[in-house]
Amino acid sequence: MIRHLLITLPVALLAACNNNNREPVMPPENNIANGMTMTPPAPAPADGNAAYLAKAGAGDLFEIESSRAILAKTDDKAVKDFANMMIDAHGKSTAKLKAAAAQAGIAVAPPRLEPDQQAKLESIKSASAAEATRDYLTAQREAHAAALALHQGYARNGPTPALKTAAGEIAGVVQQHIDRLAKLPK
Repeated sequence: MIRHLLITLPVALLAACNNNNREPVMPPENNIANGMTMTPPAPAPADGNAAYLAKAGAGDLFEIESSRAILAKTDDKAVKDFANMMIDAHGKSTAKLKAAAAQAGIAVAPPRLEPDQQAKLESIKSASAAEATRDYLTAQREAHAAALALHQGYARNGPTPALKTAAGEIAGVVQQHIDRLAKLPK
């Protein structure tokens, strides 16, 4: 009996799956032929907010701490001016996100640097003045590109209106920083 089932069950399953009389049907939201494209689903509110706030907090913390580190290393006035602007602007963006989160009733965990950010910070701190300046500017360019994508993405697809508004405002400031970085040495 068991042997009979082992032989007939796979045959029955294959017969059921091998129905060539039907065309495959795709749900309308996945049907590229009708001119519509799929948009990725918005993240779940709790996960989307927590991930966004953690990444934004880590980004601001890195901008502030790396800027403090370069102030102790460089004599380049343009780099010092930029670093002071970063400390001020990223302190403000942190405060803006905390206020928006509070308005939405969302608790914000204290920011923590990600491992790659910590490594870059240590590199700036331990390098000579010239190397530290080069490492700092490279890290700033990378961090600002990531921050712009993060804030623009949340402003478009985030689940919480107050945070979406803040993200959109912060994205504009981050773009200004990118423009300023373009004027500094490579």
